[in-house]
Amino acid sequence: MEQANRDFLLELLHTPSPSSNEVEIQKKWIQYVKGFADEIRTDHAGNAIGVLNPDAPFKVLLAGHCDEIALVINRIDEDGFLHFDKMGGINPKAAVGMKVNVLGYNGQVTGVIGVNAQHHGGLKNDFDLDDLFIDCGYKQKDEAEKHVQIGDLAVYKTEPEILMDRYVSGRGLDNRTGSFIVAEVLKRLSKKGCNVGVYAASTVNEETNMGGAYFAAAGVEPTMALACDVTFATDYPGVNKNKHGDVKLDGGPVLAKGAPINIKINKLLEKTARELKMDVQYELTPRMTGTDADRMRLTGKGVPVSLVSLPLRYMHSPVETSSLKDIDEEIELLVTMIANLSGEESMNPLDD
Repeated sequence: MEQANRDFLLELLHTPSPSSNEVEIQKKWIQYVKGFADEIRTDHAGNAIGVLNPDAPFKVLLAGHCDEIALVINRIDEDGFLHFDKMGGINPKAAVGMKVNVLGYNGQVTGVIGVNAQHHGGLKNDFDLDDLFIDCGYKQKDEAEKHVQIGDLAVYKTEPEILMDRYVSGRGLDNRTGSFIVAEVLKRLSKKGCNVGVYAASTVNEETNMGGAYFAAAGVEPTMALACDVTFATDYPGVNKNKHGDVKLDGGPVLAKGAPINIKINKLLEKTARELKMDVQYELTPRMTGTDADRMRLTGKGVPVSLVSLPLRYMHSPVETSSLKDIDEEIELLVTMIANLSGEESMNPLDD
């Protein structure tokens, strides 16, 4: 990965983007993409969409969501401690003892998620979020309320790290890596050229309701759509591969197989991978994918969809980890597949 691209990825990973408050990261994404897109679109959900060849009748929509899981303040007690609920799939055990940035209405505030000392009994085995709290150093409620109000969001205070010049680790790789990937696909296609319209969408709200994907697909009315998300890597200690499959970092992009997935799109992806001599991996999505693909598929008269995922270790933790090689290969796979489209292809599985 070139240094300029790596810098953009790290900038996205540095930027807080809790689901429902993605404005800051979207502005940075737009600033980057407008340098090579023919057109930038936004909508009332908060999506940012870079477009190539907007007049082309065959339209490919790429969706990578930019929102991350977060905490949402739901109570401030009399002693100034902040209590919270989850905005997306927060794991309570991963939250214990973490530093957080509270995105208060008067600016960011640092806090820590307090832990009952083991000497005092520690945390009970079946604890939940309502057993935890954030300590920002306030002495009382009225002091806290000068900086924080109900509904403010908080994210883990971590910095992205490059491990052995091979992997990237940090919070919210799910799925700011996807937002990065769709931007880079658009960038390379702007130089390479293609016969179809390409709509690279940095979507919002996937971690909570997938509403951004619905708005994007309903607005674009694509011929086909691909969600670019993450999936569970199983290549670290303690994971039951017999139950959860065998997905590795550095093993290549992951294609989904299941009822929601359009067979013809997958065949195009597999053909492209063979041409590139690129390894791909597979995951099963028998009923639903749990990604933006599900909502894009059900817009308008129906949209043929597929899902290309990045293998990810430690999902929904402060130290999610993925491979820079897999990121580059996913970009190459999508660029080559789209560049090979004539614009005359049918996505109907019953057409020869």
